[in-house]
Amino acid sequence: MIRFSGFHPPGKAAYISGMKRLALLLIFLALAAPLAAKDSLGVFGQWGAFRDADVPRCYAIAAANESRNRRDFDPYASVGTWPDRQVRGQVHFRLSRELSASPRLRLAISGQRFDLTGGGSDAWAASAQDDAAIVAAMRAASSMTISATDNRGNRFTDRYSLAGAATAIDAAVVGCAAAG
Repeated sequence: MIRFSGFHPPGKAAYISGMKRLALLLIFLALAAPLAAKDSLGVFGQWGAFRDADVPRCYAIAAANESRNRRDFDPYASVGTWPDRQVRGQVHFRLSRELSASPRLRLAISGQRFDLTGGGSDAWAASAQDDAAIVAAMRAASSMTISATDNRGNRFTDRYSLAGAATAIDAAVVGCAAAG
């Protein structure tokens, strides 16, 4: 089931751009579905929510905004819930590039800065308290960026829209609660 929440495009160009991004998100989610998602809980703005009863887990996920920069991977952001592990609101980022040994990972959301930890092409919050602060900031903002140093020594930035993030996060939490 697909739901659109609060989407009122200001003009034709914005509408076309938004539809392209939504189409890319749906393609991304369709490709990832056989590997990760079992049940769609909905698409909200730029974010989707899924339940995987086999693990069990639920998560909200979004692809990064389009970029003209080099990408080694298809970046995405997710917020997951694992009820059996009593983990809720854990953030994870697949980055667009392979990280250096000292990547200096930094997440920026509406003037707030968060240091992340990670390796390979993945990044996480350093603690459960940081997860909670990041999710709270995501709920109140319209966009976020992650900057890091890649394995070639270059700084790069992945950008995300947070349109629909709060609703998708809530849908994932409710999806796991309903399954339990």
